[in-house]
Amino acid sequence: MVTNDLFPPQALPPDPAQVAQLRRLLHEHAHRYYVEDAPTIPDAEYDRLFQALQAMEAQHPALLTPDSPTQRVGGRALESFASVRHAVPMLSIRTETDTEASGAHNFDARVRRELGLDGSAGPVAYVAEPKFDGLAMSLRYQHGVLVQAATRGDGEVGEDVTQNIRTIGQIPLRLPDGVPEVLEVRGEVYMRRDDFETLNEQQRARGQKTFVNPRNAAAGAVRQLDPSIAAQRPLSFFAYGLGEVSPAQAGGPEFGTHYEMLQTLKIWGFPVSALVTIAHGATELVAYYETIAQQRDGLGFDIDGVVYKVNSLALQRRMGFVTREPRWAVAHKFPAQEQLTTVLGIDVQVGRTGKLTPVAKLAPVFVGGVTVTNATLHNEDEARRKDVRVGDTVIVRRAGDVIPEVVGVVLPRVPTESSVHPELVERSAQAVTGRGPIFTMPRQCPVCGSTAVREEGEVDYRCTGGLFCSAQRKQAILHFAQRRAVEVEGLGEKLVDQLVDGEVIRTLSDLYRLGLASLASLDRMADKSAQNIVAALEKSKQTTLPRFLFGLGIRHVGEATAKALARHFGSLDAIMDASLDQLLHVSDVGPTVAQSLRTFFDQPHNREVVEQLRAGGVSWQEGPPAERAPTPLSGKTFVLTGTLPTLSRDDAKEMIEAAGGKVAGSVSKKSTFLVAGAEAGSKLDKARELGVAVLDEAGLKELLDGRA
Repeated sequence: MVTNDLFPPQALPPDPAQVAQLRRLLHEHAHRYYVEDAPTIPDAEYDRLFQALQAMEAQHPALLTPDSPTQRVGGRALESFASVRHAVPMLSIRTETDTEASGAHNFDARVRRELGLDGSAGPVAYVAEPKFDGLAMSLRYQHGVLVQAATRGDGEVGEDVTQNIRTIGQIPLRLPDGVPEVLEVRGEVYMRRDDFETLNEQQRARGQKTFVNPRNAAAGAVRQLDPSIAAQRPLSFFAYGLGEVSPAQAGGPEFGTHYEMLQTLKIWGFPVSALVTIAHGATELVAYYETIAQQRDGLGFDIDGVVYKVNSLALQRRMGFVTREPRWAVAHKFPAQEQLTTVLGIDVQVGRTGKLTPVAKLAPVFVGGVTVTNATLHNEDEARRKDVRVGDTVIVRRAGDVIPEVVGVVLPRVPTESSVHPELVERSAQAVTGRGPIFTMPRQCPVCGSTAVREEGEVDYRCTGGLFCSAQRKQAILHFAQRRAVEVEGLGEKLVDQLVDGEVIRTLSDLYRLGLASLASLDRMADKSAQNIVAALEKSKQTTLPRFLFGLGIRHVGEATAKALARHFGSLDAIMDASLDQLLHVSDVGPTVAQSLRTFFDQPHNREVVEQLRAGGVSWQEGPPAERAPTPLSGKTFVLTGTLPTLSRDDAKEMIEAAGGKVAGSVSKKSTFLVAGAEAGSKLDKARELGVAVLDEAGLKELLDGRA
């Protein structure tokens, strides 16, 4: 195998053999990463090799080849796609819409009739594989190099989308030696569900149109005229067949079965689904159908059925085609994951973090294997962009574990007067214009009545009654009790669920009224565990102002901001009463944080919860405002690394921030000091490289004491 040592960081000699070797190395690592999901080198090392190849090709354009990994994203935007006539037509497969076991039995019976097999003959061998819900694609290789990618089109003529298909990491640009001179590989371009959800979240965040389903998103990416845009859309590929192979057997194996052909494609570097198997007779086809149907929701990609193909290629040729569909294959569909239903109402749900989400209440519809009565509309912008209103007929989608969502509205078509009676035209128009009102997000939380706000640049409205709102109760308690806040050891999610669901506690202050009796009565709560919780609650009463402030869960107020506020104002009352202008004088506090603080403390019930906590015994030491407090480390940025002799990382961080300093996670030119302990590692090397001063624990303490 080629080693990375052949390609040092400095400029490489333009040796064509060495460049070819580097290309092969990059192809090998890309295959392991994209297809096998088993990378053998770090991303940074791959990037270094890739950049070395880019530099050589830029300096010596004659070295650039069509199969270079650098050509995955490149080329000018097109004005339109060129047409491609398929050498071997991309024919469709007959669809079996009978979603019962009888669908598989019917196909097997037809095959046996075509082959003239009676009851005494053994079962027919089939290849069973998933029916991917994507976009069919034909990849043409000449002398092992990808030269063209074309869509199915009408089966005879498709579109040349080569530039966009090159961006898919799973598709090899060069094949190993020994493949036929001309090889067309047929398969499916698709988008994984997690990639699809991430893409739609990004679209929502940008205020742009979201995609209806992964198939539409994949098709839209493939048909981008600008390949740089296509490269931003995460696409994947599965191979499932061949088109033209020329010469028919020259340079490649002589396939006897469809399954053998698929395994060879896998050897040549193409991703082939691990769900492909051989099934004998109708009984095993039914078993495969039922197994994949059970796995469907857990797969990382959408399928809408399975495909059965006679395994023997000789028998396929013998059976032939009927009306341009192969007699030897069928697509056995699953129940649909998209259905039509009616919007009965639009409610607003409040999440654990206060996010308000509009939810369509639906006439019950069976979709994706379950009966759906609710579907998310995500946010106000999304609901308005799709123009979903009460009474509308909508498309509902449920795929896998994804929450059911309304993906679009189906409006009645208004007929033209030339084709129907004028009275029908008028009634149809009224049906469209007489729809319900446009959805508007309420400005008060539907659970607690607190103000609902939407910050600048955000797509979501949020309830501001975090400590008071019952919908956020569990999240507020868990946040308050976490280690970096007041720290109630042992108060985890399961216990909080029991306490809240059993209405043992309703507000944060109720925590400090818990006794052994109320805790011991909970399921699976031993006396010793109950005693530990009571002791932890008592211990947590003695905290610090920054920890308490952070524990309140005010939006945008993290640990560092809480510490800055405590240093600047010295007391909680001063923070609660500070004006926007006063808040903006605090380091690390900008307009968004300042407004969030004011909104929180302007809610009377939030102040009431704070006072209840103080009355319950939660206390901290308050100090003078920052103007009179010593800040020996003000304006200095520290980075911590390694193990210090006596201080934990958190202790050192708190001491630095209490003295006015900042703690960063990585070394840069802006760093003032690196505090290094045992086994400091790469941060120490980086600090020396940049000339950043290095301290040990003793040096840090001298700075804190003002002695350095």
